[in-house]
Amino acid sequence: MSTSKNDFGYKLSDAIIRGFLSMMRTLPYETRMNTVGWLADHVIAPLSGNRRRIRANLDLVMPELSKSQREEIVHQAAHSMGRMLMETYSGQEFQERAAAAPVNGPGNAVIEQAHKDGKGVLLVTGHFGNYLAVRGSFLSRGMPIGVLYKRMSNPYFNEHYVAAMADFGEPMFERGRRGMSSMLKHLRGGGFVGIVHDQRINGAPIYDFMGKPARTAESAAELALKYGVDLVPCYGIRQPDGSFVIETEAPIPHTNAQEMTQLLNDSLEAQVRKHPGQWMWTHNRWRGAGNDTAEDRARGL
Repeated sequence: MSTSKNDFGYKLSDAIIRGFLSMMRTLPYETRMNTVGWLADHVIAPLSGNRRRIRANLDLVMPELSKSQREEIVHQAAHSMGRMLMETYSGQEFQERAAAAPVNGPGNAVIEQAHKDGKGVLLVTGHFGNYLAVRGSFLSRGMPIGVLYKRMSNPYFNEHYVAAMADFGEPMFERGRRGMSSMLKHLRGGGFVGIVHDQRINGAPIYDFMGKPARTAESAAELALKYGVDLVPCYGIRQPDGSFVIETEAPIPHTNAQEMTQLLNDSLEAQVRKHPGQWMWTHNRWRGAGNDTAEDRARGL
């Protein structure tokens, strides 16, 4: 009975999401983006508690902000998250904008040379701006970036979400033993792999991020060292007109996993401090590393 109820709930929620996305896709591109951004900011964020979570994280790591500065970031972050969702489902239209984005920074030449040499590269980013712009940019130049993804609990939503993500580059590797094995084979064979580095991993070592301890996986650094590939921080930075600039930093020097992991955190921190409204502040990024608030503990977060 519970399985049947779950399946009905999954189908119903997926039907609502599909209907909403289909309706939004009938709108002109910028109208669509602004509409979903507005809904994410003014409807979803307050109802879901995201505003409270964003404020709490800002108070934790950027207490120097004035109330007006903090509230501006609260709105910007929610709006950016809404736009990113709609960009994911805008296929060719968003891909064209990603292809037109200028690519800056010393990492670009490194990546292009690795492609010519048939050598793999690890491109590391965060939930910042829109990392699909990075994938779309390199795909347009014949350099697809494979990614490891986590299957959604809703199987019906998962089906079209993975298909939408695949529009910006393949292969796609489902998280798990088989997916990891396929990803490593792809990397060893000269393929590019993208890693979103800013997720909290329970039990992972603690590193500094934004001046506070945060559990951070060392896997990106470990893979770079093990397979002798470059580890390049890359970011799709949203511009005021809705376009993007792709920033590619110099590869992280190969030293040891600990130093390299901290440098990855430092790289993302610099971008977040420069463009705070573009990071996904809704993450419980610092939970479980000695930063939990009384509210977190009471809610079991």
